[in-house]
Amino acid sequence: MKTRLIIPVALAALALHACSSSDTDVSDLSQYKEWRAQNDAWVASLMKKTNPDGSPYYITRVPDWNPGNFVLMHYFNDTTLTAGNYVPMYTSVVDVIYEGYNCLDSIFDSSKNVNTYGRLGVQRFACNRTIQGWGIALENMHVGDTCEVIVPYQAGYGATVTSTLKPYTSMRFNMRLVDIYRYY
Repeated sequence: MKTRLIIPVALAALALHACSSSDTDVSDLSQYKEWRAQNDAWVASLMKKTNPDGSPYYITRVPDWNPGNFVLMHYFNDTTLTAGNYVPMYTSVVDVIYEGYNCLDSIFDSSKNVNTYGRLGVQRFACNRTIQGWGIALENMHVGDTCEVIVPYQAGYGATVTSTLKPYTSMRFNMRLVDIYRYY
């Protein structure tokens, strides 16, 4: 009879401890307040960047499926030459060449050493199985497009700590959509 009482009490104590440790996690994020502000300022400054003729350097892309998120995109190629090429859907599997940088211009990720089915430097993944910013960007690219994509932390990893990034890290990707492996 006592054993039956001990198990629920132990589970309740464990649950209470788990709740109190999440408070610690939230306070730990407060140490990134300056980093978050720096990332917000970086994205805001890029939104104001212009070409020599005064036109916006970046195009702001907002997805229909999440109007609260956006990315900034600057195409390096002439998009009229790729306009007839296929465009991935959010559920497509794509092949991409990319390099990722944080707001301090430090590289944190690259497809450079990836070998996808004998194609060195190409990474294959589903658009909806990565950060939202990539899904937004890829839905706005044709096969063959090369662009710079600014992903605010809200469309990236948010408050999550990764092995290579602090929470609230906004990112810049140089990426090329090589192919669409599969439509779903």
